[in-house]
Amino acid sequence: MQEEATREARTAAQKFATDSQSTLGNIRKASQGQFSISDRDRNNPHIKNVRVVVTVEYYLK
Repeated sequence: MQEEATREARTAAQKFATDSQSTLGNIRKASQGQFSISDRDRNNPHIKNVRVVVTVEYYLK
């Protein structure tokens, strides 16, 4: 889950870099902020929602 969140952060950063006519550099700083697991709803407690928040700062060139 953390790997997927990190991959999505890189994809978003790459899009930002492309839109700003820059290139994506190395990671400047990274942290994991939130990780939570909860029931999807009262009728299906065996099905879970998982939320992972990862903040990654990149250098732009």
